[in-house]
Amino acid sequence: MKYVGSKNRIAKEILKIMLPYRKENTYWVEPFVGGGNLIDKVDGFRIGSDKNKNAIDALLSIKNHINDLPKNNLEFSEIDYNKLKDSDNNYLHKAYASFAFSYGGKYLGGWSRDSLNKRDYVSEAYKNAVKQNKALSNVELYVCDYKDLIIPEHSVIYCDPPYENSQGYNINFNHLEFWDWVEYISTSNKYSKVFVSEYNASKKFECLYSKEIASSLTKHTGSKKAIEKLFTFNA
Repeated sequence: MKYVGSKNRIAKEILKIMLPYRKENTYWVEPFVGGGNLIDKVDGFRIGSDKNKNAIDALLSIKNHINDLPKNNLEFSEIDYNKLKDSDNNYLHKAYASFAFSYGGKYLGGWSRDSLNKRDYVSEAYKNAVKQNKALSNVELYVCDYKDLIIPEHSVIYCDPPYENSQGYNINFNHLEFWDWVEYISTSNKYSKVFVSEYNASKKFECLYSKEIASSLTKHTGSKKAIEKLFTFNA
């Protein structure tokens, strides 16, 4: 599913680094699961949570109601999309449509269109949803803050929080508190390993991966180059 900050483009690369730390019959946990574009590439026991209820609702639509989702832009048009902005709109799969059919995967960020207005983004989103539906079949999904998530012992934990000094998230996020939490659980000896995606981290954390990619911002600012990095606590 399209989502701001999706790791879909680098998922396979960073998973090669993280998965070797996972032991047999243990959980893979993502407290910032977002659009589910990394957890859907992992097998076995998995937990995905997010404080953003809309993100979890969208994933639940894909996981549990795939046959009810619109399959092309004849079934769901730009007119239907614009109606989603009405506060009293009760379309069952509002969250899914608000991400999947929006520019850059930003919630109600504007109807997706190409320069010639010929692409059927609803159809493209549905094809992606069908693939993700199978991959999410046994993922446990929860709406909660990362600090409140109950994480099974021996889990590998992957965090993809709102990036510091980045646009598109529309939330207040305490980054210092988050890094303190990561350090705490990394030294608790309860979990196999904790990983964090970000652009930067303090010297307490080791960078295991870095790659320059184009980072989409908004419809009006275009994109910029950014260095995606993967960190773990340097014990």
